[in-house]
Amino acid sequence: MIKYEFFDQLRIKIKELKNSIAPKREEWISSNSYYYKQFLNSVKYIIPENSSVLNIGCSVGYILKQLNTSRGVGVESSPEQIKYASEKYPDLDFFDMEVEDIKVKGTFDYVLICGIEDMVDIKAVLDSIKKNCHSHTRIIISHYSYLWQPLVSLAEKAKIRLPQTVHNWFSDNDVQNIFNLSDCNVIHTKKLILFPFYVPLMSYILNKYIARLPLLRHLTMSRLTIAYPRQHRKKEYSVSVVIPCRNEAGNIQSAVERMPELGSHTEIVFCDDKSTDTTVDEVHAMQKKYPDKDIKLVNGPGICKAENVWTGFDAASGDILMILDADLTVIPEELPYFYEAIARGYGEFINGSRLVYPLHDDAMRIFNIIGNKFFSLLFTYILDSSIKDTLCGTKVMWAEDFKKIKALRGSWEIQDRWGDYELIFGAAKNHLKIIDLPVHYMERTYGETKMTNRFKNGWIMLKMSIASLFKIKFH
Repeated sequence: MIKYEFFDQLRIKIKELKNSIAPKREEWISSNSYYYKQFLNSVKYIIPENSSVLNIGCSVGYILKQLNTSRGVGVESSPEQIKYASEKYPDLDFFDMEVEDIKVKGTFDYVLICGIEDMVDIKAVLDSIKKNCHSHTRIIISHYSYLWQPLVSLAEKAKIRLPQTVHNWFSDNDVQNIFNLSDCNVIHTKKLILFPFYVPLMSYILNKYIARLPLLRHLTMSRLTIAYPRQHRKKEYSVSVVIPCRNEAGNIQSAVERMPELGSHTEIVFCDDKSTDTTVDEVHAMQKKYPDKDIKLVNGPGICKAENVWTGFDAASGDILMILDADLTVIPEELPYFYEAIARGYGEFINGSRLVYPLHDDAMRIFNIIGNKFFSLLFTYILDSSIKDTLCGTKVMWAEDFKKIKALRGSWEIQDRWGDYELIFGAAKNHLKIIDLPVHYMERTYGETKMTNRFKNGWIMLKMSIASLFKIKFH
């Protein structure tokens, strides 16, 4: 925290104002119950129940209480507001301290920062909470859109909004820059509440649907920007490369011999999905030929690729899970790029993108390319995150994050036979940082493609996308 006379005086004024309005906070919340309900619905979408939460700028503790935490800690630079919160919510812990100099013990799953409009130094706040974050902590900053500044100022003058000593007006880019300068990766920004007052039906339509539409969503009042701390990891991680295969005998040896060493240990998991050729025999032969390599064979259920991959993931023991299709159209030699991207914290769900480099000969048919382009645009809108290639088989994630994604299986109202959409939507629902990594896409040299019935599969993908539209975008 920067010690500077002007800043110190400003902090004193902020504290005095917060103390003076402490008795009015509960009344203000009650008179604006519709706004708080909408805001809390969005926060609860991000923060599941029974999470540990540190709430910076907790005011009188109302928001923290509604989150139903396993451990809830609130911090506010106002002894009067903290006194009120402690008396009303004795099951939570509240501390009166400068938000730029947090001295709370322990780490939290979520850090929710509210009221940045009257914080003196936002970067100091973010730097101060680093010790309270583990590698998967989500940091959420709540802030107003700059476009609403005139209306907010007018509301304060008309005494229909509680006044503030300072008015920091951050654009979305400003908040993202502050996060980046504080060594945090931004996942995305949720834009909320087009109309903060309750009018039957009209409020519902405006805030549920109109506020999510392109262009119009930029006119919304509130923002929730979600980020996670960029950990500079020095240790190496073990990797499980899961290779789903069905009648891929001619590719097994090449997959083993071309597999690079990844992290501290590389486990190769072949998931045979009821092959009728000699795929299983080839895997056994590789286990005998390369006893120094950790090669496992798992029997798939013979239902679809997605179920085969889940079987492989369940059997994997690595810290990091990778999918490599047995056709080797994405080459094993590029897997170290995926390891580097996730191990260094650039992303948490690394999605291969085949549509950057030139396609090799007949690697992808024209209708597949058109379909991929369409779903790329749809996914980018639904997830508020750029997804260039939705069907690349190579995807990489942390094993502990897959457990969260697995918990959502079957919740998209239609079976995803390939697994790509279930993984991407599951990663987005869990607010993981998704990044595309360009790969070279080569023509298959052995066997036949399993991606047949393109129009039928396209219809299934569209229905799953529509379901996710309402579960993620219009939740």
